Amino acid sequence: MAPTKEAVLTQNSPAPLPQFSQAVKYNGMVYCSGNIGINPATKELAPGGVQPETRVAIKNLSAVLEAAGSSLENIVKVNVFLTTMDDFAPMNQVYDEFFGNIEPKPCRTCVAVYQLPFGAKMEIECTAFVEPASKL
Repeated sequence: MAPTKEAVLTQNSPAPLPQFSQAVKYNGMVYCSGNIGINPATKELAPGGVQPETRVAIKNLSAVLEAAGSSLENIVKVNVFLTTMDDFAPMNQVYDEFFGNIEPKPCRTCVAVYQLPFGAKMEIECTAFVEPASKL
């Protein structure tokens, strides 16, 4: 029997728009949609710029990964989108709070984009493996 796709949904991360899932589990992997720094409780962008937005966005990803039976430690690939490369170093400071002690480090791409939803300064997405003990 071929593996099936399974949508992941948690209230601990902002609800997805009708056009996509927070994440999809498939064949032992979890593919997370991009997250911006929106607080799931208030539905507002974290105030204060790229660092608070990055912190909230990674916490949102962590919640989605947990709901999928995975974690930040299981990430194999990260994509970061910034509206200006001037925010590269400040974003990395927060990124290191979450990934600084993880070995091996996830592969990562970081690019500048023209703009992001809701005026966000950054967006982050990832791919991780599901814990073997979790239901696939």
